[in-house]
This record gives sequence, structure tokens and C-alpha cells, in this order.
Amino acid sequence: MDDTEPDRVVRRRTPTATLRRPGEEGSDAAAPVVRTLYERCGKRACDILGAAVLLIPAAPLLVLAALGVLAVLGRPVLFRQVRTGRDGRPFVLLKLRSLREGAGEDAARMTRFGRALRASALDELPQLLNVLRGEMSLVGPRPLPPDYDALYTPAEAARLRVRPGLCGLAQAAGRNALPWNTRLALDAHYARTRQSLGRDLGLILLCAWVLLRGIGASAPDCATMRPLTAERGPGAQPVQVAPRLRIVAERGRD
Repeated sequence: MDDTEPDRVVRRRTPTATLRRPGEEGSDAAAPVVRTLYERCGKRACDILGAAVLLIPAAPLLVLAALGVLAVLGRPVLFRQVRTGRDGRPFVLLKLRSLREGAGEDAARMTRFGRALRASALDELPQLLNVLRGEMSLVGPRPLPPDYDALYTPAEAARLRVRPGLCGLAQAAGRNALPWNTRLALDAHYARTRQSLGRDLGLILLCAWVLLRGIGASAPDCATMRPLTAERGPGAQPVQVAPRLRIVAERGRD
């Protein structure tokens, strides 16, 4: 899915839902929420420190993975694609290329090497640079293509109120194995609830556990994941977060 959208910058902002905490009532014209110290500056400080520290052990893995891409798939090694960031601002996401060049379905362009690269998430390591540049966070909803912005319901659009992340609530619950409605509902749930260091650390650990177990590297019967544009029609409504997945959302909360 990730390697199929065109490279282009969309110079527009997508309307987003009003950020609300659990238990708040009222219309979308409600007063702005007072953010915690962690949300205002602590999270960003942790992102910078964490990404810088992670780059040290990740550098040899990144070099080896890049050499593998060069040997198996050729140039370019890096895949660049415009994604929607916080408040609808576009940015260029970086990742290692995992599909062959050329037209066609992802399944036809996927190699065994590319499949292993995605399953291990080594292709996502260059996004530590996106974190250092302030375009992404270590924890947050995964960044999606601008073509999807108009397909979100008002509730799901709350996911754009926070920086997109390397790890997220949806990734901790199953990555690409989740259906789109559940995935977007979890993203919005994370954005609407109070963020804390303990909760983010808990989500990082859960994502690492899911990754080690090899869960959700691709959607069922799909090489990567079906595009949202192929599944969404007019008037689509979000689903409620299942109780089992809501437990994941509450883990790590201070």
C-alpha cells in the first residue's frame, strides 16, 4: 500500500475534529482543551532524545538494509512520499524501498526480500529523521496519504490533531491486520485522550511485542494493505472501539 501513491505535495489543510477529552460534552465549538506539560513540550523533547539515541544502534542496521535494497531492488534506495501530518500539513515521509520499480499491483512487485523488510519494520528506520525534523513523533497515528483526508469522518479526522508516529495504538493492536474502520477509530481515540509518558512508553513496548511476534505485516489476502480509497464510499461511519482494543488504549496511562 505504502509504495503505490504518487509523489506530490498537497498545499491544503484538512478540517479536523475538535480535540476532546473523555467525558467532555458539548458541540464542536467547545472551548480548547488545556494541554498537559508533557503534551506541550515533554513529548517533543522525548521524541528528539529518543530518536537521537535510537539512531546510534539503528545506524548499522539501516546501512545493511540499504545495501540489501541496492543489491536486490536497485536504485533508488529510499522511497519518498507525501503524507499528511499534524493539522493537515503535508510532509515527505522517508522509508527504504520494498517494492520493485514499475507499474502493477503491490503483490506482483513484492519480493521475498521486500516482504522480510516490511515484516521486520526495518524499512521504517529512516523515519527517525522525520521525527528529528519535527514532522513525526515516536508515538502517534501512522501517517497516511493526502488522498485519504477527504474520506475521514469528522470523528476520525481527530487523528490529524497530533503528530503522526512510528508506533501507535493501532499498531499495538495488530498493525495492518486491523480493518480500516477499527484502525482509524483507534487513531482518533489516541488523539482525543490525554497523552502521557507512561502511556507512550507502554505503546512502544506493545508495538515491539507485536513486531517480534510477526503480527500484521500485511492485511489478510493482501501483499500490504488495501487502499482506503478502495473501501470507502459516501456516508461511511466509524465503528466503536471494541472493548478488547480499548484495554490496549488504557495501558501505560499515568
